[in-house]
Amino acid sequence: MSHHSRRERDVVGEHMQIGEVAERTGLSLRTIRYYEEVGLVVPSARSQGGFRLYTEPDVQRLGVIMRMKPLGFQLDEMRELLGILDALGADDVADRAGHLSRLTEFWTAAEERCRALRTQLSIAEDFAATLRSHLPASADSTRS
Repeated sequence: MSHHSRRERDVVGEHMQIGEVAERTGLSLRTIRYYEEVGLVVPSARSQGGFRLYTEPDVQRLGVIMRMKPLGFQLDEMRELLGILDALGADDVADRAGHLSRLTEFWTAAEERCRALRTQLSIAEDFAATLRSHLPASADSTRS
């Protein structure tokens, strides 16, 4: 076990460069930089050489963005939701009730969009099955 205190490890060992963040999230460097440009995820620090340094909460923010994107949420909605989550995570929330109300609206929208995607997926799977039904049985060997 290291002789560093927990606080020192937070500062020294738990910062990640953008390449590691990209590897962990599956996002491209370009996408991560774009999210920085539009203010969704700002690196927590910079190395002496000027490299962006990210922390675990930064990676978690990217995870929120990644999960909102397929549901069709826009950048301003992502920014608003991240702000709400930040505020609710703080000890002294000015308008907890208002934030929770807005969070409920986001949740309802997400649920509705998931239902719509499930419907689209069902239609797409039915279409794929229809196409499959027109192929000869020997085509099974090409499917994995």
